[in-house]
Amino acid sequence: MFNSKFLILLVFTLSFIPHSRAEVLSADIRSPAKDSELSQESQEQHHEDDHEHEEEIEKIIVQATRSGRIANEQPIRVELINREEIEEKAAMRPGNISMLVAETGGVRMQTTSPALGSANIRLQGLYGRYTQLLADGLPLYGNQASSIGLLQIPPTDLGRVEIIKGSASSLYGGSALGGVINLVSRRPSDEFTGEMLLNATTRNGQDLTTYIEAPLSDSIKGSLTAGAHYQTAQDIDNDGWIDLAEYERYTARPRLFWEGNEGETLYATIGLMTENRVGGNTANGTVADGTFFKQSQESQRIDSGLVFTMPLLDSLTLNARASTMLQEHKHGYGKVIEDDQHESYLVETSLAGYNDKSDWVVGLAYQSEIYASDTLPKFNYSYEVPGVFGQLDYELSDQLTTSLSARLDEHSEYGTQFNPRVSLLYRPSDLTIRASFGRGYFATTPFVEEVEAVGLSKLEEIKNLQEEHAETASLDFTYTFEHIETSLTLFGSNVDNVTNLEAFSSNNDATFDRIKLVNAAGESKIRGSEVLLRYRWEDIKLTASYLYLDATEESENGQGRRKIALTPQHSAGFVAMWEQHGSFRTGFEAYYTGPQRLNDNPYINESRPYWHLGLMGEITIGRVSWFINFENLLNVKQTDEHPLLLPAGAPNGQWTTDIWSRNDGFIANAGIRIKFDG
Repeated sequence: MFNSKFLILLVFTLSFIPHSRAEVLSADIRSPAKDSELSQESQEQHHEDDHEHEEEIEKIIVQATRSGRIANEQPIRVELINREEIEEKAAMRPGNISMLVAETGGVRMQTTSPALGSANIRLQGLYGRYTQLLADGLPLYGNQASSIGLLQIPPTDLGRVEIIKGSASSLYGGSALGGVINLVSRRPSDEFTGEMLLNATTRNGQDLTTYIEAPLSDSIKGSLTAGAHYQTAQDIDNDGWIDLAEYERYTARPRLFWEGNEGETLYATIGLMTENRVGGNTANGTVADGTFFKQSQESQRIDSGLVFTMPLLDSLTLNARASTMLQEHKHGYGKVIEDDQHESYLVETSLAGYNDKSDWVVGLAYQSEIYASDTLPKFNYSYEVPGVFGQLDYELSDQLTTSLSARLDEHSEYGTQFNPRVSLLYRPSDLTIRASFGRGYFATTPFVEEVEAVGLSKLEEIKNLQEEHAETASLDFTYTFEHIETSLTLFGSNVDNVTNLEAFSSNNDATFDRIKLVNAAGESKIRGSEVLLRYRWEDIKLTASYLYLDATEESENGQGRRKIALTPQHSAGFVAMWEQHGSFRTGFEAYYTGPQRLNDNPYINESRPYWHLGLMGEITIGRVSWFINFENLLNVKQTDEHPLLLPAGAPNGQWTTDIWSRNDGFIANAGIRIKFDG
């Protein structure tokens, strides 16, 4: 199955787990004095009620920025999704985190495979492959997480989610060109506690997730989350094509947290996942040429990670982190079978320090990304990326703080890459202003969004591709008055060397039957703004958001510019939640998606706007909660506008149009959540 590399690193990881007193803290890079402050805050937050939680949320130390600062003192804008919101979304979609992140302003889930339902995360209009997905600051899902991977991560053991929009290559290298989403795990308390969630849907899907946490000794605490998830194939519009892919998935993740007598901390985790997923034609269905087309993917993933911190002086801390990920896939695209393996490794060490005016960190990192195909070895690659990075946050005054970060990578394929970022924070009274500018790069692989849906069999061998570059900038205004918080963000990006698929004829005739990867001419330019309004009155919380995007690219014929496909210019959302902690919660949500330009769609050139409406409720009596959730109340389906199946196969081997709307129709789910302790 998996080779010896993982076993060696697994033994290395477990050998670092010491056996002495005290509780383990989070895996942030920060000073020892700040560690002790967070220890108290994290324990208080674990038991506080909902209103207290709202007041304390701004005291959370953000991991993803590396600076060790609390959220409202970060020069870099970080969106936080707290545990309360995670519990709400877990009742709506307990099997994966797609809904959890999709309903954040400026974030869009883009379906990349109509057959299997896979999707990636687009931040402020940038391509989904530019988003780095981390778990406790570690790339446990790979430096380029596959779109299907997003659907294989349950939210059960998450404490919060941190989102950085815009280039974060100065912090994390060539996988974070568009931003970072960091999934932060729950920290165990001093007592044995846990929960179990059972869920079932009207589309014959079932989920079972469990989470337990406990002190294992005076010095070590642990947690374990595990899940089983099932979905039967659903052809909702009876066109012979599966709209909800069939899958059977099992996951497990133990975590250990330790703290030594001298302030040392260690966090270690192992993750296991196996899934079989099937889509394409139903038993009696066919595609345009009259043949039966089945698409499938068998996945197995194992990962391991650790983060170690040790104070050297009163204001100096040594940090080390390492991770590995091994993943095996067996893809089926009709009669074509593709077997492959992905490997990802990280080793990093750094020093962090602080004084009255500044926080700083400098470090060395080594990343490796390996792809090996048993079927098509001409696409194999092995990227080795040693790098050095640094960051300085400096308080110029009580109101003005600046953050400077930079990273120098020596990429084995794309050479030397220097990526800086500068951010400013200005806080006069109740107004907070943040400005940020950064440069980043993306190390191109064969796995752009379109290739994930069709495989590599029709792709020409890659030649003369250049890395993708971007400059991103943002200006953010946040104003808080009593129970009202308002935010306006202006942002822009220029992206060079965007990698696209280009169809061509292998026989030099008029029939396009092959595809190749090329760097697009000109720049992709994205300009936009986000508006956010939050209001809280007693037990009622209202949130409204609006996103405007002007995203254009150079036309294929070189004559002017056109809108980037599958990128709505206007989108908006509204959420109303009424909750009495420990008693009930009920909520309503409405999301609007405007028209989008469509690529290679023979039926329409531009999509119609649509609304997504949802309604949920949960009642809690003691340790037991019953919940019910209704999604897509208007029963919106893309196939109500045009057929999903193409009248002829595309040059890349795809038999359907792209997904620009929903294809699952109305769906309801209900279940029970049981919390327990020792």
